[in-house]
Amino acid sequence: MKLILSLGLIFSFLAKNSLGLSPVILIPGDGGSQLEAKLNKTSVVHYICAKTSSDFFNIWLNLELLVPFVIDCWVDNTRLEYDNVTRTTRNTNGVEIRVAGWGNPETVEWLDPSRDSEGAYFNTIGDALVKMGYVRNVSLRGAPYDFRKAPNENGEFFVKLKMLVEETYIKNNKSAVTLLVHSMGGSMALHFLRLQSQDWKDQYIRRMISLSTPWGGAVKALKVFAVGDDLGSMILRESTMRTEQITCPSLAWLLPSPLFWKPTDVLVQTDKFNYTIEHFEKLFTDMDLPNAWEMRKDTEKYTRDFSAPGVEVHCLYGYNISTVERLVYKPGTWLDGYPVLESGDGDGTVNLRSLSATPQDTTRPASDRLRADCTEKLKISSS
Repeated sequence: MKLILSLGLIFSFLAKNSLGLSPVILIPGDGGSQLEAKLNKTSVVHYICAKTSSDFFNIWLNLELLVPFVIDCWVDNTRLEYDNVTRTTRNTNGVEIRVAGWGNPETVEWLDPSRDSEGAYFNTIGDALVKMGYVRNVSLRGAPYDFRKAPNENGEFFVKLKMLVEETYIKNNKSAVTLLVHSMGGSMALHFLRLQSQDWKDQYIRRMISLSTPWGGAVKALKVFAVGDDLGSMILRESTMRTEQITCPSLAWLLPSPLFWKPTDVLVQTDKFNYTIEHFEKLFTDMDLPNAWEMRKDTEKYTRDFSAPGVEVHCLYGYNISTVERLVYKPGTWLDGYPVLESGDGDGTVNLRSLSATPQDTTRPASDRLRADCTEKLKISSS
């Protein structure tokens, strides 16, 4: 879903505040934050790759690093290594990566500091909010984070976000803050809100506006583990990107949630075995991706909590767009081949059941589920 489609709806929510403009904090999704790297490596994967850098440089999004051959350097510099003892990931030896521009909305408005059109993200929304009277770095803020990692490794982000909310509240005459979140940023915000007391939320948070949040994960995460994702680019190869993508705990976190998919729903189909939500361990063993299962174990607890966040929530999402819902391997092929991608309804990335906050588990009272707080679900159709 293109963020620009949501502008009118976002404005309608923000205009409801009779006390004046509610300051906005933008929380981006997967791939939605600028990352910077500094190198001090002893070896590289290709002779054209730099071993050292004198200072930090932009590594995401940097289109110059994603061209053929050079991309091998990028993959090696951005991939993570899993530590089964600490249950955390780390950058590869000689690589230091940091998130750029904390608090500054422009680092999530543009993913490429050069402001190439390919790196445009929240910029249209940012420009429109400024025309409404918002001021960047005062009433319009940004909360970028290391999107490669899941909540269990982003503790510092949640601490900083709380401080940013309080700072923004004070800067704006004690006006409660609106969290404007996109995709995985919505899931991060949901976890953040659960960490706070109700008294704190009542004072500091006006509302959360969610754009295409995968509340219950997405089958596409399985597709990425299987064959990778080219990010919709004609110059990127899925298999090359996969080398980096499968090292990210956030990808394991975004796997389908058992609250949204039934044990009978086949997610990966082969002529030897049909894998459901209950077979991730076997699936990743058969795929020879042991770390994927370890990362899933580390993050699964976040996929089983669907309690309400305790703030006003508005959900906007696309639908009627072909979205992968099952991987089918033809008879005689195995998990190292390329599957047929069976599609269903969604926004092209996230399945409708996840976007619409509709869990399969309805045993708990409605008042204890996020869906009850998602009081306005405004759909954006492709047709």
